Amino acid sequence: MGKITGFLEEGREKQPYRPVEERVKDWNQVMQPWPVEPLKTQASRCMDCGIPFCHQGCPLGNLIPDWNDLVYRDQWMDAIKRLHATNNFPEFTGTLCPAPCEGSCVLGINDDPVTIKAVEISIIDKAFENGWVKPRPAEKQTGKTVAVVGSGPAGLAAAQQLARAGHEVTVFERDDRIGGLLRYGIPEFKMEKRVLDRRLEQMEAEGVKFKVNAHVGDNVSVEELKNDYDALLLTGGACDRRDLPVEGRELNGILQAMDYLPMQNRVCEGDEPQADFVSAEGKHVIIIGGGDTGADCLGTANRQGCMSVHQLEIMPEPPKTRAADNPWPEWPRIFRTASAHEEGVERVYSVSTKKFIDDGNGNVKALQLVNVELKNVDGRMSFEEVPGSEKEIPCDLALLAMGFVGPEKPGMIEQLGCDLDERGNVIADPKTWMTSVDGVFTAGDMRRGQSLIVWAIAEGRSAAAGIDEYLMGESDLPSPV
Repeated sequence: MGKITGFLEEGREKQPYRPVEERVKDWNQVMQPWPVEPLKTQASRCMDCGIPFCHQGCPLGNLIPDWNDLVYRDQWMDAIKRLHATNNFPEFTGTLCPAPCEGSCVLGINDDPVTIKAVEISIIDKAFENGWVKPRPAEKQTGKTVAVVGSGPAGLAAAQQLARAGHEVTVFERDDRIGGLLRYGIPEFKMEKRVLDRRLEQMEAEGVKFKVNAHVGDNVSVEELKNDYDALLLTGGACDRRDLPVEGRELNGILQAMDYLPMQNRVCEGDEPQADFVSAEGKHVIIIGGGDTGADCLGTANRQGCMSVHQLEIMPEPPKTRAADNPWPEWPRIFRTASAHEEGVERVYSVSTKKFIDDGNGNVKALQLVNVELKNVDGRMSFEEVPGSEKEIPCDLALLAMGFVGPEKPGMIEQLGCDLDERGNVIADPKTWMTSVDGVFTAGDMRRGQSLIVWAIAEGRSAAAGIDEYLMGESDLPSPV
């Protein structure tokens, strides 16, 4: 714990951010480092719980009270050791995770929870600044080989664990750079790619090999991988996007979020804009989907200089505080404001898109919306249109940010013949992490469906333990899930 009376004496403070008028003019990360003394004060609020429910809330089982106490006592090197004991990439979770640990913090029963996420990112930032994050290559090699397909957080976590266990690991990525959605889905202002690159440098020094432009099931043969490697891990994510099949969907100016966001990320990486580059500059932008990906589109559109931007959500506006049917320690389903929302947006709830309207030249010029109500119909919740509530709003660029429905089936999954569950995700044995195909394993969103980065890392670590045991007969690698 931190200070014995810290939670009684100190209130929760918000992580400092750069001023809106400054940050919307560039692509640099919006968060600012937290000065040490105020951060130690926040860590001191951790309250010697009889049962630290933050452990239960974190899929990685992070030792949160331990490193809160160590930060409060200014013992930063010990803090990073505790943090790395359960989490390969705290710089990713400390920046991008929605912090389910904070949702289950015991202090949250009748007060604001501890700022766990901000303490976490501060620990790893200080560790990198002081040169404490060093490669940890295996002391001896096993002679076993593993191919990891997909370089998102699940694949990278598994690859690092397996390399440290002494296996020869090669990561295959179909894009031109390593990182998956960390590279091309997360905007630069949310996490600068230097943060990803420094961790990849560590992994390369530990022996992990990376192959880009390697699309397994397309230009890389599935059978060759099975023949050339002792084990195969599928961590390709849930990339099959949810679409919006309404009238006018075929019009120009309607894009999937994951077609729009990578364009700007590539430019931020130093690439020249391609002929099909889409910018929101001077446009009326509509973002369909109220989640994190929609907020990423929002921040991008504002930085590109859009004329106006609306973010639409079919669900009702959440309450400001927990509802009676959403008690602690459940994840609080409350109204949240991302940094991008602070930069300018009109958020519209309880609406559904009826159709996209043509400008006469094959381009979208407006959306027709209708208000909806969530009703219980024959025991099932469904959205019912409110009669007479139709309206139009101008739109030159519509971005679909409605999530994903599972992994892509054509290519690798179909060629391997892996069994799928009723939602179309790849089935894995809950203990071994092996699919229905011998020697082929899976983890992350490809197995569980669209989820959180902290779950991806936890599943990658657990799958690595399963693979290690498959190859060696036993494993000392931790399995958090």
